[in-house]
This record gives sequence, C-alpha cells and structure tokens, in this order.
Amino acid sequence: SGIQLPWEILWGPDDFLWVTSRPGTVYRINPETGATSTVLTKSVTNNGTGEPGMLGMAMHPEWETTPKVFIVYTTGPTWNGTERLSAFDWNGSSLVNEEILLTLSAGGIHNGSRLLVLLDNTLLMTTGDVGDSGAHSQNLSSLNGKVLRINLDGTVPADNPTPGSYVYSYGHRNMQGIALNDATGAIWTHEHGPRGGDELNRIVPGDNYGWPVVSNGDNYSGVPIPDHDTRPEFNAPEVSWTPSIGPAGFVIYNGDMFEDWQGDGFIGGLVAKAIVRVTLDGDNSKEVARYGWGKRIREVEQGPDGALWVLEDKAKGADDDSMDARLIRLTPAQEEG
Repeated sequence: SGIQLPWEILWGPDDFLWVTSRPGTVYRINPETGATSTVLTKSVTNNGTGEPGMLGMAMHPEWETTPKVFIVYTTGPTWNGTERLSAFDWNGSSLVNEEILLTLSAGGIHNGSRLLVLLDNTLLMTTGDVGDSGAHSQNLSSLNGKVLRINLDGTVPADNPTPGSYVYSYGHRNMQGIALNDATGAIWTHEHGPRGGDELNRIVPGDNYGWPVVSNGDNYSGVPIPDHDTRPEFNAPEVSWTPSIGPAGFVIYNGDMFEDWQGDGFIGGLVAKAIVRVTLDGDNSKEVARYGWGKRIREVEQGPDGALWVLEDKAKGADDDSMDARLIRLTPAQEEG
C-alpha cells in the first residue's frame, strides 16, 4: 500500500513487481518483503492529478541482453501537452538514458495508454482522442484515438497496414487495456465509451472501430449516437457495457492456479468497483462474472505462479493518505475440513 494514483503493474523479468504512478514515479517492489524502491521520477502534466501523467509500461523481451523499459507519460500544459513513448536503460538500480521514440498530442483527458510487446518484437501502444469528441480518431494523419504498432527502436514496421504509418487500428475513444491471447494470437483491447457503451474489441490490423460516428453509448449531453449495428462498415465491439463499468487494466489468464479461468479475460472496473471476467470467443464473447470489490480497480495482472494481482485506484476526489491504493494478491480459497 501507499502508492498514490497508480496506473500499471508488471511482473518484470527480474521477478520484481514494477508499478507506474500518475504523479510521475516508477516503483520496483520486492513481492516477498514488500520493500519498495523508486527507480524513475519524471515531471508530468499537473503532477499526475486528473488523467494525464505517467501511464503505460512494458519491458524489452530480450531483457538479459537489452534491459530496457518502455514508458508512456505526458508532459507540458493540460490541454496542449505532449505524450511521449520513451525507452529507458535499467542499470540495476535506476532507469536512465531516456530515448524518446515518438510523441503525440496530450490532453486533460483521454490519453490512453497501455503498452504490449508482441511475439514479433514489435510494440503496441493504445492512445486516446484527448477529449476532442473523436476528430483525431478518424484522422489517419493523427496518432490519437489509435492502436499504434512500433518497432522497438521507434521506427515504423514495414508490414503495418499503411506504409510509413504507426497506425495499426483507428476509430477509438480511450483505451486503457490491451492484452494478447497466447492460445489464439488474438489482440484484445477495451475502451471507455461516452455515457455507456464501454467496449471490448478484438483488434484487426487496419480496421476502423467507429468512434465518434457510432457508439453503443450516448453523448453526455443526452444526444444519442448511432449504434454500431447501424453502420456495419465499422468493426463493432464483441462486448459492450451500458451502464459503464469504467474498464481499466486487462489480463488474459493462462496460469494453472485458477484452472477453470484459463483463456478468460480479467478487467478492472473503476465505475463498477469490481473485477469483470469475460470469455473471449469472437462474436460469442461475453461477461460471465463480476466480482464486487467495493473500490475502484485500476489494474489486474497475473503473477508467475498463476496468482492474480489486483491494483486498487485511489478513490476519486480523495486526498488523504488513508485512501492510498493497495496491491493485493489473489489465490484460490482453501476448502474447509
């Protein structure tokens, strides 16, 4: 406990837990003792209050020879800032030698962002529409409102859908979860809808997911938005939620500790204050369980032994230390008798 405004948790190849917090800090935690060290501090937008700040993180897949960490953070003013994807070297105690791989617009809301390293050693990055009502999302010249695919050195992969472009899919609103299904190779994301209409999507390279032209939610003003089924040219969500669950963080379980859950997705619910479990079966995907937590859930991660780790989010509006987030390990309940 004691981490303010956390965002990402990862199990590092060093068998430590790594955590980003929106105020601009990366922590490294010994899972056995709970001992915590600060390995990076950056100046971020508004010191991490609100939605901008230090966000997604991923490790280089060839850690033994290339110990690098990829991190997304925002800097500059609230509504005219910059979002950076940077690579840092790990020197055994700190993250150093920042290399900025790409930059894009940042806003006071809807910055994404999560990272996922694929098996082909490319990196996926989710971005948000920065609260512009979706204009960026349909603009292929903008990197906002997209899933981006990037080589680990920051260059554009030669086999991306559009030559010379990082854009992998578009028409997104604000994605705060991405995961790979190891069994099928499918890439899944979730994103916040407007008023209702949160989405779970299977990502197809080059596809348009429709925002802001279509949504299964409505504008906050109450003005309706055409549903996905009115515009079949857009890729529709496999699952949508109204009312919103406030999806945050995402893991597809492949461990042995919870055998019945293998292949299922686990999503943190900021609004639902629950962990949401979904089956991932194309058009037959669905929510199958909701585990009430009573607190906002920012992230769910799987440990190397198959346990699930749950990262709470500080309560909205809370400014006292008693509301700091907790990091909790989940294992199967032991039967009595």
